[in-house]
Amino acid sequence: MHKEAVLHLRVCVYRVMAVPATIIYFTCYDQLRDFMWFGLGFQGSHIPLLAGGLARLGAVTVISPLELVRTKMQSRKLTYKQLWVCIHSAVAQDGLLSLWRGWGPTVLRDVPFSALYWFNYELVKTKLCEEYQMPQANFSISFSAGAVSGAIAAVLTLPFDVVKTRRQIQLGEIDALAVSLKKTTSTWHIMKGIWAELGYRGLFAGFMPRVIKVAPACAVMISSYEFGKAFFQKMNLDRQQLAT
Repeated sequence: MHKEAVLHLRVCVYRVMAVPATIIYFTCYDQLRDFMWFGLGFQGSHIPLLAGGLARLGAVTVISPLELVRTKMQSRKLTYKQLWVCIHSAVAQDGLLSLWRGWGPTVLRDVPFSALYWFNYELVKTKLCEEYQMPQANFSISFSAGAVSGAIAAVLTLPFDVVKTRRQIQLGEIDALAVSLKKTTSTWHIMKGIWAELGYRGLFAGFMPRVIKVAPACAVMISSYEFGKAFFQKMNLDRQQLAT
């Protein structure tokens, strides 16, 4: 029962976090990109770069406390009660902002990741559409572009993911002195410590699992999103034509 409860809690936290994060992220990206292109009249390949980074910044800020809880649950097997005690002790000791512990490294990882991802995605998608002489991307093109872009972004931002995970695991660890925690929570301090201890291998720990996880996930999400968006756009267009 204990294992089932922990598993159930992990699934619930993941779902609660993943759904709003994806909705906020994708919707904000589309709105920002279109506003810059059509509203402000900006042109150039830097637009997806900027829109992707800004959209991710908003999503990370909203979801950061849930991301922290998920990371803590992955590092230790906790029941509902233990998780609550862990969070409560951290808030009591360091204040409400402790729930955003790891926000900085997450931003440093996810904002560049998203900027690189959308830049490469739009670029690869355009190239594939030109190669196959298609007016717009179909499911397979979106899937391929998403996988390639996700893999590139995952590799380049992996060191920040390692730092973020190490910082978030500190939630509720009250055995160490507060002074010691403050010294070790700086992103660059932790990164230098990992480099000194393990070298570049430490900063790129989990390289293959991250690529295997991120690339297919990016491919599935973006191709599903593009397919759904095209489906509903066609549905709305058909309704407008029938109405006229």
